[in-house]
Amino acid sequence: MEEGRHANIRLDAVAATAPIECEVLVIGGGSTGVGVARDAAMRGLSTVLVERGDLATGTTGRFHGLLHSGGRYAVKDPQAARECIAENIVLRRIAADCIEDTGGLFVTTPIDDPGYADRFVAGCTDTGVPVEEIGVAEALRREPRLNRRITRALVVPDATIDAWKTVWTCARSAAEYGARILPYHEVTAVTRAGDQVTGVVARNQGGETVEIRAQVTVNASGAWAGLLAAMAGCRVQISPGKGIMLATNHRLVQTVVNRCDMPADGDILVPVRTVSVIGTTDTLVSDPDDWAVTRAEIDQMLQAGENLVPGFAGSRVLRLWGGVRPLFQDHAPQESRDVTRAHAVLDHRARDGVAGLLTITGGKFCTFRLMAQDAVDAVCAVLGTTRPCRTADEPLPDSEDRHYYVLGSRLAGRERTLLDEQVICECELVRRGRLTDEMARRPAPSLDDLRRAVRLGMGPCQGGFCMYRAAGILHQTKHLSAAEADRALLAFLEERWKGYYPLLHGDQLRQAWLDDWIFQGVLDAGHLPLRAPARRPDTETAQST
Repeated sequence: MEEGRHANIRLDAVAATAPIECEVLVIGGGSTGVGVARDAAMRGLSTVLVERGDLATGTTGRFHGLLHSGGRYAVKDPQAARECIAENIVLRRIAADCIEDTGGLFVTTPIDDPGYADRFVAGCTDTGVPVEEIGVAEALRREPRLNRRITRALVVPDATIDAWKTVWTCARSAAEYGARILPYHEVTAVTRAGDQVTGVVARNQGGETVEIRAQVTVNASGAWAGLLAAMAGCRVQISPGKGIMLATNHRLVQTVVNRCDMPADGDILVPVRTVSVIGTTDTLVSDPDDWAVTRAEIDQMLQAGENLVPGFAGSRVLRLWGGVRPLFQDHAPQESRDVTRAHAVLDHRARDGVAGLLTITGGKFCTFRLMAQDAVDAVCAVLGTTRPCRTADEPLPDSEDRHYYVLGSRLAGRERTLLDEQVICECELVRRGRLTDEMARRPAPSLDDLRRAVRLGMGPCQGGFCMYRAAGILHQTKHLSAAEADRALLAFLEERWKGYYPLLHGDQLRQAWLDDWIFQGVLDAGHLPLRAPARRPDTETAQST
């Protein structure tokens, strides 16, 4: 199947002349919000979703890609573990095309509590997480780069999942059932009639505002849920938990590898597509939009990787990024790891005396479908109707045959048509037609949005070889001025630079110097004209006036 097809989703800016009417308005375009929109639309409710940026650009698009088995929480957070394993099974059934079935290992390293493995097995047994102990020799045979001083190894059904692909296929499904998906529509006000929330006012990229009226508004804005609730005069205590991750430029392991101990920083290595991701930290921050990655956190991740895979710190680290978890607890904790990863649906009529507003918060990417089901059940209760949920049974688009994603499938597909079409991005094998189709679908000339949609520029060169090609194609396809194309190119380069500048050394530094030579030495990107040249007046018009 062609990856990430979603041409039928309406992304046009809506006209500001008349309000949009719907039964359910969803605020937030991450996995939970899009899951709510799909579930509501499948139950026959007229649904609109708004998101201030592109879909899956918040917490959903900024995690390590793990499809939890529940093992990580089996001892400390049994409720979250039960939810994870139940939804792991469901997502394998309905979203197989987004999942690589890597399997998972929990290993006791030299710095771990030797007795924790027995507690781990008991916790898995109690919460329904399948677990099997294998010999150390077998674990090292499966993963030769593992620390050879591990003393125990336990197998669980962890996997990896493509977050962007999952969210966009959910959005496709929602649109097919009649939902309107409106990214780049930022909520500027929540409207009320007395104690009843009646919808929102949102502003699109062109600066136009549109009023959306709804019988029920669902706040699915993740780490920003407290800020959104406050706009309606309600209170939701969110403890934003920052986590950072590092990606190597190749897969060091083929299986998700966890330390077999209580959850800690840098205790998991996840093979995602062609890279390995080490994560994550967990630090409370006050503002989900205001946080930074420190040198100490980077060093911590590198050292943590050494414990799992000796030599990790010397591997080529391609990129770092961070995200903020929406941790919910009515009484703020001292440490973010003390907050349950289970979710909650809040009815603000009962909590704050404000009707027509629900908040869905907490949870994990793994449990987004269950979170959506619970939220739409609550919506139906508010609307006074009973409609069954079908999202656990109906496969997402492209997952109908229930075949998992296989590493190398994109390469195999390209080899079959190698001479038929130009390859724009060699690292990720993005063909020209796929890129132009995606460009035609989008009203805004954002190369970073194209990166998420087709994985453009996500390989080892981080856009060094493909991005100037893509900018030229964008200029042609969208009929941009030279200045508009220049701005799109520079915006992408600046965004990519933030993710690898703190890591520059060794081979990655040499790659950065090559990219710099291409964009600065050859294209002089730092001096590109970002404004259209002044237009010379027409001679005849000037004379006549």
